[in-house]
Amino acid sequence: MTLETFLSLVVFAFVTSVTPGPNTMMLFASGVNFGFRRTLPHMAGIGAGFFSLLLGVGFGLGALLTTVPLLYTALKIAGGLYLIYIAWKIGMSRAMPNGKVGEKPLTFLQAAAFQWVNPKAWVMAVTAMAIYANPNRYTLSVYLIALAFVLTNFPAVFTWAGFGSVLRSWLSDPVRLKWFNITMAVLLVASLWPMLK
Repeated sequence: MTLETFLSLVVFAFVTSVTPGPNTMMLFASGVNFGFRRTLPHMAGIGAGFFSLLLGVGFGLGALLTTVPLLYTALKIAGGLYLIYIAWKIGMSRAMPNGKVGEKPLTFLQAAAFQWVNPKAWVMAVTAMAIYANPNRYTLSVYLIALAFVLTNFPAVFTWAGFGSVLRSWLSDPVRLKWFNITMAVLLVASLWPMLK
């Protein structure tokens, strides 16, 4: 992979990571509801989970999904249902958590596992491998693609969680928080539409 191709890949990785989607909406809501520090495991989980998904797609799962389209459809349905559940939880939240039982952000493992059912993550991974994987140096190119996403993922997730945490004090008003959470729930569900076509 040439330097020019790698830089193009980095731009692709950053743009697809930072644009609104299920992860960004969930991070923004988590930043508001739990603060930046308590959202760190969620952020790290996204990076690790997507890295493992990229390697999985690069080393065979992408071909399996192309061969068995029903599997890809089932994955999109499972991911969509989970996102609707998360959106419902966000939309029903009416107060900022104060350490009460049952009120906590996604854990590292939950966020990592979510990448495997996140329709946008699959589209990003399959597209990146289809465009940027070099058949002549395939293994190296798969690792370079994964590296490009690692380099760009953290600034993207930090931006969304940070933006949410900046708004935390303004949204400490219960009425503002209620409408913010309802709006985020609607946007989270709406983020599914392009991926479920």
